[in-house]
Amino acid sequence: MDLLNTLVEKGLRRELPTREEALAVLATSDDDLLEVVAAAGKVRRQWFGRRVKLNYLVNLKSGLCPEDCSYCSQRLGSKAEILKYTWLKPDEASKAAAAGVAGGAKRVCLVASGRGPTDRDVDRVSQTIEAIKEQNEDVEICACLGLLSDGQAERLRAAGADAYNHNLNTSEGTYGDITTTHTFADRVDTVRRAQTAGLSACSGLIAGMGESDADLVDVVFSLRELDPDSVPVNFLIPFEGTPLAKEWNLTPQHCLRILAMTRFVCPDVEVRLSGGREVHLRSMQPLALHLVNSIFLGDYLTSEGQEGRADLEMIADAGFEVEGADTTTLPEHRREGCGPCGSGDSGQSAPAEPVTNTGAPRTDLVAVRRRGAGTDLAPNA
Repeated sequence: MDLLNTLVEKGLRRELPTREEALAVLATSDDDLLEVVAAAGKVRRQWFGRRVKLNYLVNLKSGLCPEDCSYCSQRLGSKAEILKYTWLKPDEASKAAAAGVAGGAKRVCLVASGRGPTDRDVDRVSQTIEAIKEQNEDVEICACLGLLSDGQAERLRAAGADAYNHNLNTSEGTYGDITTTHTFADRVDTVRRAQTAGLSACSGLIAGMGESDADLVDVVFSLRELDPDSVPVNFLIPFEGTPLAKEWNLTPQHCLRILAMTRFVCPDVEVRLSGGREVHLRSMQPLALHLVNSIFLGDYLTSEGQEGRADLEMIADAGFEVEGADTTTLPEHRREGCGPCGSGDSGQSAPAEPVTNTGAPRTDLVAVRRRGAGTDLAPNA
């Protein structure tokens, strides 16, 4: 296919595809899916070999958020039955992080709900970063605390943070349909503040919120322009009790096309397979490893992920290897100013009865998080 040959050549040169080419990837048929995955896989291997970086989330503060992001179970007015708790103490967060590191995680992501941190919150998180680094000197720490104010990124960097996450989530043109309490420009501003402070920027998207293919291309092109070092690709988990609870728009095949398009547009960036992979990719998750070079291990913020052992087995069975702490993630040309960044126990029970794929939404796969931080159950790492 001429399109795919062109995209591979551009990806190997780090050249930006055209919008038309990116849209064409999303429009390919299921019959061509393996060709699309193979083509994007060539670009992935050029920059990252067969390595898979593991990342682990620690939810420092869950629920009770004043923002109205329609996709989020922690939003203002959410009726989702999630865990709600205030700030974890540094030793609690360090203990939670240790579970992920023991499972092979190279990066620990510290996340707190809310519009953005107060200066006191930055102090809290700084103490938590120091506690984790004291136990695991080589682990990367990524903070995700919302919109940043003057000087806060610099303080996090001084405390030992390596990266900062703030996703764009959707296109600028449709952002107001998803969130009204802040703007797309606010999010861009926070990512730039992190970059200016010398933190490795992490910014990505959420697919499956009812957006068009053009919206998906728009947000990925905006990310390319913003130039983060890592791009998490989330697939909407439609929580009951949120405005997007009925948005079941994705198939495993289209998820793979979205990941391939992201890889072609951001060829040398850490593309991370993130929330919703178990719900939407299901048994096709191993194919996604040919497109991404990074995944989250275990649970997400308010939902259960795949058992950590199953993730490790999936990586090995697919012929990939976990990236070690002594390996730099990013290609050499992207490392300048990036610091060190270069990211268990029982899991979900199997369904009692076999599930037949009738084309209906697989709502049975959405599991509210019940383990890890904020509970007395061991993390699913």
